[in-house]
Amino acid sequence: MNPGPTELIIILVIVLILFGVGRISRIAGELGASIRAFREGLQGTDKSEENGKQPPPGPTPPQAS
Repeated sequence: MNPGPTELIIILVIVLILFGVGRISRIAGELGASIRAFREGLQGTDKSEENGKQPPPGPTPPQAS
């Protein structure tokens, strides 16, 4: 059972009344940022790679005496 255009409009109006315009725009922005981060993670890109910077070095192993 697929909802038609009328049902979708009713659902959107109810969501708008419950959450308000400001909160919906903030949620949409956070959702977009998380989708972008997910796509970057899938591609294996990192912000440091895009800017040409080297990632910070990891901890050095202890020296044997």
